[in-house]
Amino acid sequence: MTRASTKFPRRRYDDISQKIHDLDKIAIDVRSHKLLKQLFSENPKLDEIMRKSSNEVEALVGVENWIMGVLEKSPNGLKFYKNQHEGRKTFEALQWRDYAAIRLLDYIKNAGREFEDLNLRGEIAISNPIKMIWLAEKHGIGGAKPYFFEDMLHLFRQLSGKEERHLPSKQRVEKWMERWPSGLDPRIVQLREENKKRILNVIIDRIEKNEISSARFAFENSISREEKYERALLWWDDHRFHFNFAVRSPGLLNEMLGHSLDPDTMKILYSAEKANIPFFVNPYYLSLLHVRVPYFAIGADLAIRDYVIYSKQLIDEFGYIVAWEKEDQVEPGKPNAAGWLLPTHSNIHRRYPEVAILIPDTVGRACAGLCASCQRMYDFQSGHLNFDLDKLKPKETWAEKLERLMEYFENDSQLRDILITGGDALMSSDRSLEKILDAVYRMAVRKREANKLRKDGEKYAELLRVRLGTRLPVYLPQRITDSLIKILANFKSRASEIGIRQFLVQTHFVSPMEVTRESREGVRRLISSGWTVTNQHVLTTSASRRGHTAKLRQVLNEIGVLGYYTFSVKGYMENQHNFATNARAVQEQLEEKVFGLLPEKYYKTIRRFPNEPETVIENIKELLKSADLPFLATDRNVLNLPGVGKSLTFRVIGITRYGRRVLEFDHDTTRNHSPIISKMGKVVIIESKPVSEYLQHLKEIGEDLLEYESIWGYSLGETEPRMPIYEYPDYDFTVTKNLTNLVIE
Repeated sequence: MTRASTKFPRRRYDDISQKIHDLDKIAIDVRSHKLLKQLFSENPKLDEIMRKSSNEVEALVGVENWIMGVLEKSPNGLKFYKNQHEGRKTFEALQWRDYAAIRLLDYIKNAGREFEDLNLRGEIAISNPIKMIWLAEKHGIGGAKPYFFEDMLHLFRQLSGKEERHLPSKQRVEKWMERWPSGLDPRIVQLREENKKRILNVIIDRIEKNEISSARFAFENSISREEKYERALLWWDDHRFHFNFAVRSPGLLNEMLGHSLDPDTMKILYSAEKANIPFFVNPYYLSLLHVRVPYFAIGADLAIRDYVIYSKQLIDEFGYIVAWEKEDQVEPGKPNAAGWLLPTHSNIHRRYPEVAILIPDTVGRACAGLCASCQRMYDFQSGHLNFDLDKLKPKETWAEKLERLMEYFENDSQLRDILITGGDALMSSDRSLEKILDAVYRMAVRKREANKLRKDGEKYAELLRVRLGTRLPVYLPQRITDSLIKILANFKSRASEIGIRQFLVQTHFVSPMEVTRESREGVRRLISSGWTVTNQHVLTTSASRRGHTAKLRQVLNEIGVLGYYTFSVKGYMENQHNFATNARAVQEQLEEKVFGLLPEKYYKTIRRFPNEPETVIENIKELLKSADLPFLATDRNVLNLPGVGKSLTFRVIGITRYGRRVLEFDHDTTRNHSPIISKMGKVVIIESKPVSEYLQHLKEIGEDLLEYESIWGYSLGETEPRMPIYEYPDYDFTVTKNLTNLVIE
């Protein structure tokens, strides 16, 4: 990742130049030769330019003149290329050929640019595709791989019109959606009951052999096997049971899955254990994985499985993983990457003026399981995050520290939104969470009182929104107890009286198969407390299959959950297995999610939803019927940038000789940012796998690649506007424009 052209000391620059020179001498393989021949046969003009060019510069100039002549015939495309546009209007009006012309001109504009590739542990990557083609044509060298030539072949087909974009119909998208059952399907429910029985019997066996034990969950010697099983069935509804008997080893994982994992998978898992990658899978979540694969749902659990089963890439990179989001790295007394001064280096994270993340010193710093694609794998690697729940219990000093953290919110001029997360907010005990919410309440009261002494235009932003970040409605819905709901309802009642107006639980469903009877009940309880439940979905490879995300939106709507974000996978090569290219994110947005977009005339209706959370299921159902939509696309497709903020405004400006695309991101212009972004410039990311490799992965898990043909052409993105339901309410006063706790050198 780099934010500008990388500058290196002279000696390192010479080393890099020599390495690049050596790579350029590498002969291309047979497959590459065949693809190159096909590229030239389909594009005589390109062949002519390459043959007549005596060096790479002439080749670049020749292609640039040719492509500029093409783009000049498209006023809208030329306007976009020159950045003479605002918002999505120009983007959505682009022709398919415009995408190709703009990408080729961006390739030429950035030819020879060097980037530090953190996928390759900091090696230098060079993008110069026209040079690669010229070297291959003239000398059969350049080292470009087949993935590179496949991408270039599709690019020129898009330019010539040989490959056109055929947008799927609503009916076709709905057909794709029908492939994916939810966890509420009676047939799936039956399979999960079989899984539960098998898992409980394994636990009972191990308790009887004294291989596992728990003071809370134990059997008297006098009871029969049948009585033990009946007792265990009752334990299943207690979230503490699942923490007590969470799987922490590959052997136990395979045993609970009926020894269904193949030897290659077990070898990878044992390697993960040897590399000290933690295992923590609770029995409930493990019961969602297929052992007996049903004919009607082949591969339906893959998105869940890929969260539990570690990949070889993760194991290879563990120990070398670097932090993705730079603003989360804080040195005491120094501003973070966004320029914000923070009271501690581990409890508050901040990117934007209005919102900050609170990570308490409680068990809330842990999770109910480890997601294989977690962006915080870096923290697991360093030992900062773990599953030693006893060590994570609140220290006696936490109460004092919490008050100091609240003072930070109280004395900040712009903060109006607090996201309590971790780890996982609901991993905190009821008592710990209640104390945190009470501290938030008292802080909000003090901030409101202090504002009475300030003039209009000098007043500080008051707290408007409180959010809880949690995956427990998915991972372990048994945690959502009556006592928890009482705490949430009481807080909302008190907080509403002092001007806090939005109460959100942000959870993380990745698959419709995670929507079970238990999770539906958990969500129902949360809704009954007066909180709005939203979802942050991660577009992993398995979750990115055609119709999968659309079906997830639909199923979540049915239980009263609204989409908030659909994230592209973060991280570098450790997440390569789960990475779905950003081209797929744009394709999903424009070809599938589009059928759930709400017309503006319904904005007033949906804006009222958070004010009526208890009736959200009925309200969603009525709105879908009125607008004739299969689901509500209230989420935004974005990527958390390894700089500051979220965005899907990007252009593909390069491609490595291995075919991995180089994307240049601009910041989201639809929201407020720290002023530092004007100094940071654009953010460059090299994707961890080529489009070809992503498609090969889809093929291996049973997808028809003809359904994804247009993916090659998506090389531009524009961040969607935020839905009105997620806008902050207006104050009846004017907030100061002064920014506190900010240092920009």
